[in-house]
Amino acid sequence: MTMTATFRLSILAALLLTGPAALAASCGQAPKGELAAQRIAAVQPSREGASLYEGPVWRGGALYFSDFATSAPFPSRIRKLSSGDSVVTVVEDSGSNGLAVDARGALVAATHKDKAVAAYPPGGGKRVAVAASYMGAVFNSPNDIAIAADGTLYFTDPDYQKAAAPGGQPVTGVYRVGTNGDVTLVDGSRRNPNGIALSPAGDTLYVTAADGALHAHAIADGRPAPGRLLVAGLDGPDGMTVDCHGNLYVTEHSARRLRVFSPRGGELATIRVDANVTNAAFGGDDGKTLFITGAGAIWRVKLDVTGAPY
Repeated sequence: MTMTATFRLSILAALLLTGPAALAASCGQAPKGELAAQRIAAVQPSREGASLYEGPVWRGGALYFSDFATSAPFPSRIRKLSSGDSVVTVVEDSGSNGLAVDARGALVAATHKDKAVAAYPPGGGKRVAVAASYMGAVFNSPNDIAIAADGTLYFTDPDYQKAAAPGGQPVTGVYRVGTNGDVTLVDGSRRNPNGIALSPAGDTLYVTAADGALHAHAIADGRPAPGRLLVAGLDGPDGMTVDCHGNLYVTEHSARRLRVFSPRGGELATIRVDANVTNAAFGGDDGKTLFITGAGAIWRVKLDVTGAPY
């Protein structure tokens, strides 16, 4: 699972004011070794049958997430977990998977129902299309989102929920949406790209895929270069997030765990849960609670490091 423009700008400002060493000390220590996250009992399935929770994003003191059925047409709703562990539905028929939040506070959704990326204005109102097609065709099933400080948006488009609606693309790809709305294909060579995230400085794009690998794309002049292998042998890699040091928190779906890797690919920690996992995000009052979504459950674990809100 990514980060907001405001988060990245705050990190860059801290770098300019205090320097890398001071920033590293101020944002806390990354986890090491083996940890366990705890289920949030208040979060219960809102539909009959199997469901997945996806796309966690911390916004305005609450965690928003998608709740969708695992069989076609994969109906989905957006729910909100507030302080005190109260849970409400905020968008009944979102058709969404991954979620993000832009610099204006709009909730941005990767939607398999519409095979597009759309945004919900922060004050409510009609959903607005962000990316609806490429080369004259709709997407397969947009999955996960990352937004750069300048508003450039990246998303993955596997075919996991392609049966939600007609049409699609000839490849499963990673796309870039420029600030002018132009959509370009970053990488169409990998089978079912899934999780996507940006480094705190916005100079590296990270992507996982069904090949079990985490790739890093250096970004120069706003354009990602071809990916290089950073971590291999992941067990069903799904969404991910990053902390303020640039460490990557990668979920491994059927392995029921999240592993933490340094920006160079070294393994730092493992966080275990008791069901399949999909994505992760930092939140809480101090930004140091890691929330993990998965099969009919959300977990949390308190850490000593701040991180990206999606």
